[in-house]
Amino acid sequence: MEVYYVTVATGTSAYSGTNNYVYVTLVGEDGESERMLADNPGLDFCRGAVDQYQVSSPAPLGPLLLVRLEKQRFWMEDNWFCRYVTVKCPAEDHELTFPCYRWLIGDVTLEIREGTAKTLKDETIPRLLIHRRDELQERQRLYRWFSWAEGIPRCIDAKTEADLPQDVRFDNEKRSDFQLSLQYALLELKLKKLAISFGKSWDDLDDFRRIFWRLRSPIAEYCMGHWKEDWFFGYQCLNGSNPRMIQKCHKLPESLPVSTDMVQSSMPAGSSLDEELKAGNLYLLDYAVMDGIPANTINGQRQHLAAPLCLLHQHPAQGLRPIAIQLNQTPGPDAPVFVPSDPPLAWLLAKMWVRQAEFQLFQVSSHLLRTHLLVEVFCVATMRQLPAAHPVYKLLAPHLRYTLEINCRARSQLISSDGIFKRVVSTGGSGLLVLAQREYRVLTYRSLQPRLDFSDRGVTHLPKYFYRDHSLMVWDAIHRFVGSMVALFYSSDQEVHDDPELQDWISDVTQEGFRDLKNFGLSSKLSSREELNTLLTVVIFSSTAQHSATNNGQFDWCAWIPNTPCTMRLPPPTDKEAVTMATIMATLPDVSQSCLQMAITWHLGRMQPDAIPLGCYTDQLFSDLQALQVITRFQEELKQVEDQIQKQNQGLELQYLVLLPSRIENSITI
Repeated sequence: MEVYYVTVATGTSAYSGTNNYVYVTLVGEDGESERMLADNPGLDFCRGAVDQYQVSSPAPLGPLLLVRLEKQRFWMEDNWFCRYVTVKCPAEDHELTFPCYRWLIGDVTLEIREGTAKTLKDETIPRLLIHRRDELQERQRLYRWFSWAEGIPRCIDAKTEADLPQDVRFDNEKRSDFQLSLQYALLELKLKKLAISFGKSWDDLDDFRRIFWRLRSPIAEYCMGHWKEDWFFGYQCLNGSNPRMIQKCHKLPESLPVSTDMVQSSMPAGSSLDEELKAGNLYLLDYAVMDGIPANTINGQRQHLAAPLCLLHQHPAQGLRPIAIQLNQTPGPDAPVFVPSDPPLAWLLAKMWVRQAEFQLFQVSSHLLRTHLLVEVFCVATMRQLPAAHPVYKLLAPHLRYTLEINCRARSQLISSDGIFKRVVSTGGSGLLVLAQREYRVLTYRSLQPRLDFSDRGVTHLPKYFYRDHSLMVWDAIHRFVGSMVALFYSSDQEVHDDPELQDWISDVTQEGFRDLKNFGLSSKLSSREELNTLLTVVIFSSTAQHSATNNGQFDWCAWIPNTPCTMRLPPPTDKEAVTMATIMATLPDVSQSCLQMAITWHLGRMQPDAIPLGCYTDQLFSDLQALQVITRFQEELKQVEDQIQKQNQGLELQYLVLLPSRIENSITI
């Protein structure tokens, strides 16, 4: 009789354990063990338990292939989350690890394989080939493509998070925290509205201080003190919630009639607008995509949008500053060009309008489209086309962990008649979808690669662009990590080309997920290791660092409502001299919308209590020693990046910390 020593690990989140019957069978090349009821004295399979058993076999099983887990009802149905199983074979010193990280729901049988990553060419055992095929067939049944709306990336076929497979849903602590944090923010919102309704009227910019209660942050408070200053406006173009908008101005737009005389006071002594243009010191924010977007109606009141053009100048002493703003794409008497020498309130209101356009664009394009919806395509394709043994699945799965549930929740808010975005932003409702469709039409694979994006926008040498510098550090670390991992499993470009599962995966991405995007620029075939390296880096970077850059700082920059208003209640001004404080207050969000904006941005941008930092893998999907060594080197390099960023921030009055690897989550979780 052969005796195998088996360890079974139960999940650590709430309700992961079970009191149902669990049976274990070992499957080897030469046969199967006895079917063993896992039942030690005491309570087996409780939350966080690591239970040990002995499984007998009348004869040696040969090389182990699978562990069969069976769960059967005891008194009542009780789901079970299994993390992994380890097996120590007779007369062998080492253990084999069988990663699971799955829910067993109902009376179910699940076979899991040993954790060595293998591409299809390395799979020679018929039993494992069948297991690989059956796994994908079941996944394709569960994970189906769906077109939520025309003109945006396709998504998972699930109307709500309840329709998702349990394995890709929030764990119980995550779900509770998500719901409680939103309820907490909304409760504070209601209390603020009640308190303000019994106070003095909402008629001065300082009145916005009255909604700063417990929801605070150092940067939000710094913003409160400096938001009117032109240098601070310029700083946010580089390091705020939407740091990808700015581009070099090589030629003054014909639609922005700015003359030297209008902005001469903003030029360095002895220079002119033309000279600064030739020297490469002019930059542009162009919100043409906002032109004609239908505006929302909130509480029966029509809201308003603008499509600004904002010209900025990189001053040798004063830094990046706005020097001209037009709030319409078509010049004319009703679209004056605002400049810093205008009446202070007129210039201030013009900057507010730019920031309001910024709010719409960063939430819909930079945040929702370029991280959430983009990553969901790769998530669905990965679940459909790559078996758990595939090295690319093992590499990507931890970075796609909560994408599907958080996106389902976001879509339900966008669709719902009382959804949060419909209640607060100017593009709520149909306008939000139109904006997403416009941005999707011009989305390119090239723009998702930071180094190419910075070059194309002409901002590779723009000073104090911390987002650029830090994102490149993180990108390079991820790219080296991915390259080392790919090299372990693909010895040549030809092996990439000849991997049918990998080719099915990229075909699913391009032909299904992005099927309406004709000019995306991503081939439906992978021909080399470098192509694969770059693509996997794009996926991981977008789901980690890029999401952190656009999401995690939104409360900092949006909590002080006048700095980044979510909506405007009056149309853009057409007469500079007519702008008064009463005009500004009537234009900015009212008490209700302001409180709601603060609550939403805090809920979305706060640090998650269960955050798993970039490079930390709680699910040990790889068991290969070389792969584990690559992960260790990646973690060491991220620590070096962390130290370098911290060093760069020393002495800065306004620190840029959202791309510290320790603050970047390993996947999109909010």
